[in-house]
Amino acid sequence: MNTLKNKQIGIGNSMVGTMGIGTWALGGPFFSGEKWVLPKGTPIGYGNAEDSVSIRAIHCAMECGAKLIDTADAYGAGHCERVIGRAIKGRRDRVFLATKFGNVIDEDRKELIGQQWSERFIRDACEASLRRLQTDVIDLYQLHISDLEIDAAQGVAEVLELLREEGKIRSFGWSTDDPDRAGSWSGYGGATVAQFNMNVFQPAPEMLEICRENRFAALIRLPLAMGLLSGKYTPESRLPENDIRSAGPDWQRYFLKSGGANRTWTDRLESIREILRSDGRTLVQGALAWIWAQGDRVIPIPGIRNEEQARENLGAIEFGPLSADQVAAIDTILERS
Repeated sequence: MNTLKNKQIGIGNSMVGTMGIGTWALGGPFFSGEKWVLPKGTPIGYGNAEDSVSIRAIHCAMECGAKLIDTADAYGAGHCERVIGRAIKGRRDRVFLATKFGNVIDEDRKELIGQQWSERFIRDACEASLRRLQTDVIDLYQLHISDLEIDAAQGVAEVLELLREEGKIRSFGWSTDDPDRAGSWSGYGGATVAQFNMNVFQPAPEMLEICRENRFAALIRLPLAMGLLSGKYTPESRLPENDIRSAGPDWQRYFLKSGGANRTWTDRLESIREILRSDGRTLVQGALAWIWAQGDRVIPIPGIRNEEQARENLGAIEFGPLSADQVAAIDTILERS
């Protein structure tokens, strides 16, 4: 039986479905500035994006059942939030809005120029996101500094609790891959989510356990390994120079600086292709099915660029999660125990 159809997962006082949409790619090109964490000029976006195409993609995803839209003020240095604000105008009641803060942005130069987490900065960033998103409340406000020290993050959580009391946000979470950091917010009533990387190549059992212990929803970023799990890219592919996948940081393991896919991962994808494509799924749908097999409060947020991707991603719900036997077979092939 397909357990995903009509399933709703609680985040604070809101209910969302089993898949959201990621919008990193909809912000267009943006870059590291002088004082950000990567060398100046490093591309951080996914290349060019046409706003009208992006808006149609968002509308299509909503029509296919997506409610949760995940973004960040950093994406496109503010531009992505503006696009989403236009897309949801007149549709706000159908959307669960999640955005992030912590990066200092220069909208004119399309650059990230630092990181900040003071109370004044958080309040100003929240007001700026509200304006760009054309809304009076953010459903989920997430810290976007993965490695912030825990002591400093406690102060951030206290500010977020104040914003919740003031009605600016409904709940909050931390986008981090560190279990200790995610778990450190367990005592705050407004903390409802941990967002982290996970895909069939990159399991995250410790993060899943933190979410289970604290009844956090698990928002899964990079569920398609930056697009590699679509099967569209080969070592001979050449992505644009303004795409993070062709000139990005060391943690970006799936693509090479040549703009081609990393053969290590394309070979591994080939080894599990048959399982992911079981029962008529596409590779993308199989990769999402693996995510759902990892827990009952897991919400993948695969990125979309156009209507076709929105339909394919949301279509995965019709197939349900992979079976325990299929997950075990993948673990065996990939030599995981």
